[in-house]
Amino acid sequence: MADLSAFPITQKWTPQNTDVLQLFSFPTPNGVKASIALEEMGIPYEAHLVTLSDADVKSPEFLSLNPNNKIPAIIDPNGPDGPLGLFESGAILIYLAEKSGKLMGKTAAEKAKTIQWVMFQMGGLGPMLGQMGFFVKFAGSEWEDKRPQQRYVAEGKRLLAVLEQELEGKDWITGEYSIADIAIAPWLNALEFCGAKEMVGWDDHPNLVAYVARFKARPAVAKAMNIPPRP
Repeated sequence: MADLSAFPITQKWTPQNTDVLQLFSFPTPNGVKASIALEEMGIPYEAHLVTLSDADVKSPEFLSLNPNNKIPAIIDPNGPDGPLGLFESGAILIYLAEKSGKLMGKTAAEKAKTIQWVMFQMGGLGPMLGQMGFFVKFAGSEWEDKRPQQRYVAEGKRLLAVLEQELEGKDWITGEYSIADIAIAPWLNALEFCGAKEMVGWDDHPNLVAYVARFKARPAVAKAMNIPPRP
């Protein structure tokens, strides 16, 4: 059994099998990126539910692995130089793809294109749709000044248009299924939860509608969308 005692997070979320990758997460659009990738790549892992409450994500144990107090985070007992702790969902996707040799393209050009679209999600789609959800459904929706809501809805529409065009004639964002799709599709799927589908004109994006349906139909995705299970 691998020795993970150097990782204080294991004192709060105790591994049952320290020889497999440890996932600390919650099934949000960012959280399921890691579980979907692990399922798709066939990497053995153990999932630990880290709720979004301060008692979990701001606990000393969790902060010892991710000082940015966000899920997901992982510990790979079989890292390149020994046990490795890692946070940031995009970084985790790239690491797992390189570890497994799967879902990031075969040539240097294909890998570069895949990472390009992962960065598109990390730097644009995720943050913008997240802010849109805040102003459409959550606390920001109560603000009398609707300019922030309008700003993020407009940016959400622009980003959807980029993806709609990119998917013309293709099943997946780079042509072949990859970690770019694992990064992007969960955020598109979350538009319904955010109550923003009508605002962004979701039904006017047939390529995206078909894309998300195709993504959700994958067995690994269907399984991983609720890993770790919500309480």
